[in-house]
Amino acid sequence: MDDLRKNYRPWDAQQNCQEVVSPRDVLPEGDLVFFLIDTVASLDLSAFHHYYARELRGQPPFDVTMMVTLLMYAYAVGVCSSRKIAAACERNLAFLALVGKDPPDFRTISDFRKIHAAAFRPLFVEVLRLAGEMGMVKLGNLSTDGTKMRANASRHKAMSYGYMDKELKRLEAEVDELLKKAEQTDAEQDAVLGSRRGDELPAELKRREDRLAKIREAKARLEAAASAEGEEEQRRRDAEQAERESQGRKRRGKEPAPVKMTPEDKTQTNFTDPEAKIMKQSNKSFDYSFNAQAVVDRENQIIVAAEVTQQANDKQQGVPMGRAALDNLAVAGIEVPKGADDKPMPIPNTADTGYFSEKAVEELETMGLDPYIAVGRQKHHEASVPVVEEEAANAASAKEKMQQKLSTVTGKLLYAARKHIVEPVFGQIKSVRGIRKFLLRGLEKVSAEWQLICLTHNILKIWRRCGGVAPS
Repeated sequence: MDDLRKNYRPWDAQQNCQEVVSPRDVLPEGDLVFFLIDTVASLDLSAFHHYYARELRGQPPFDVTMMVTLLMYAYAVGVCSSRKIAAACERNLAFLALVGKDPPDFRTISDFRKIHAAAFRPLFVEVLRLAGEMGMVKLGNLSTDGTKMRANASRHKAMSYGYMDKELKRLEAEVDELLKKAEQTDAEQDAVLGSRRGDELPAELKRREDRLAKIREAKARLEAAASAEGEEEQRRRDAEQAERESQGRKRRGKEPAPVKMTPEDKTQTNFTDPEAKIMKQSNKSFDYSFNAQAVVDRENQIIVAAEVTQQANDKQQGVPMGRAALDNLAVAGIEVPKGADDKPMPIPNTADTGYFSEKAVEELETMGLDPYIAVGRQKHHEASVPVVEEEAANAASAKEKMQQKLSTVTGKLLYAARKHIVEPVFGQIKSVRGIRKFLLRGLEKVSAEWQLICLTHNILKIWRRCGGVAPS
């Protein structure tokens, strides 16, 4: 049987272990890592350099361009953990092409990402400018949508407002009991030791006092948030009442319940990331998350605005996202298309029903956008709305006007395109790259991480458009 054994290609493991491997010789010529090395060097990274201009002491830090390129490549291929990035710098040929023989450790990578959180916003605009120069942003349809991204916070590290009172009473009683025992022990030791020093504060007492402080801080945080929400609701009610009185109208229906300025007993806060909120996920479960928003251009699925909010509802996000998109376009030097009269044309802006409100439509139109926002969800068994040639000029309400607008040929085409503009972008980020949760904590740092995630999405689009050759 030995004579019939299949012949294999030669393999010498010991020799292979001693081979000197060059990334340029092994990786494809148009590999993403080489594209980023050439592209990032041409971007304006002054926002990152400013930090080191203020501190000239100590050992030289890692090169800023190398660190930025490393983070951009890591996020582009879905490697976001600083420990996994550091491990890849020792084992992965593409990462080795970036860091060479002096790789940063995971703490350096983590600290760089946190220290330079504010610098990722101008970097996002820099990448957007590059896409604009390549003609990849046409502004024919800006589509707005949001997706829930899980926070770096455990559900087991949370507590409700109602339970906090019970826990505070329990811990305060335990602390009092431990203090009595400590006093008794001190008295006994004083009799033996005299003026000499005895034992330190019991460890269990310190643990309980630390927990008490954290719960009190969390309780105050919930009370402050509830008070702010209550004041805002009271202002809204007062404004509505003043408007009714000026028009000589009376309130319809029964009088609403008084505004509550304290949290509900079931209101929760998280000790790991207090700024994360419980939100409903796509699988119908609930988890601590942030609402990641994006405005995407139709032509090449380039993200033109990326923001994060703590609000689970999208109702208030249409206007700030529209404003952020226009601001980014202006800074990136991407001009709004002009009409025959040389005036800027309104940019179509599509969004689902979660963004609709009369106020949002008015403000979006004022800032130069042409909103096409669904006013309700259409069930599968319902007949489609018949196509009309023009919008109704005298529709009774803003909702009816928008419904008529969406029923036009233009409205149907624009809104139908939304499904293959913004929704696939979230699929590419979550399913293809595997980025389903934030690693940083706190709204400010999470917003910076979302900017990094979205700018690497744009970089991937540019790389594929260029065929692996960096734009000159």
